[in-house]
Amino acid sequence: MSEITPAQAFLLTRRSRPLRTLGKPVPRRGEIETMLQIAARTPDHGKLEPWRFVVLQEPALKRSAALAPSHIERIDAPSLAASQYETSPFAIVVLESPKLESKIPVIEQTYSAGAVCLGLVNAALSAGWGANWLSGALSHDPIFAAEAFGAEPHERVAGVIHIGTCDSVPSDRPRPDLDAKTTWMTT
Repeated sequence: MSEITPAQAFLLTRRSRPLRTLGKPVPRRGEIETMLQIAARTPDHGKLEPWRFVVLQEPALKRSAALAPSHIERIDAPSLAASQYETSPFAIVVLESPKLESKIPVIEQTYSAGAVCLGLVNAALSAGWGANWLSGALSHDPIFAAEAFGAEPHERVAGVIHIGTCDSVPSDRPRPDLDAKTTWMTT
């Protein structure tokens, strides 16, 4: 068996941090730009870049939280749906922005946007920040997404990546039984 590399060791032990554990300080602009560069190095069939970033600093998070109650009532979402915008110290929204005129299937563009979300979480965690990928009823509402994040009619939220300082590492959670989840095909 080959030796585990430092990058593999990180990936084998990576663990998202609960939103309630994230606080200030938050990354500075240069650090954020590096995270965005890392996240943008994602699988992207056709080089379409079918996603974009919306960086939510504290005033934007407060504005999103203030918009939430009327939308929660309109879509009959859980009242806690606004909490991620009320308590987060910093977030980056990944908007799936599919190129509908492309020959590349939209589902593959969706996968690319999801890969960007995971890349962004891993970029933050590997830099020593706490991070969590959330979505929820509000973020999936196109009217809220348009008002809060400037989403266009053809766009939807792939994820809201919350990033901040986290002084504790949560205990690991149960992981999949790989034997039950893996089929080895030899012919």
